[in-house]
Amino acid sequence: MKTALLIKEIYLEAFRNLGHLILKHYLRIFSWFSFMLIILGLYALIFRILTGFAFD
Repeated sequence: MKTALLIKEIYLEAFRNLGHLILKHYLRIFSWFSFMLIILGLYALIFRILTGFAFD
């Protein structure tokens, strides 16, 4: 029984901060992806304005 408790404690200690690490990296990647999409949209809008696209 003592061995099972030790294994459980080692498991909990090893994976305690893993969720925060994954979430932090996911949000960082998502924010950069969103930023790049906004830049791409602004580029497309400015390109259309400068080439005389009719927004009818």
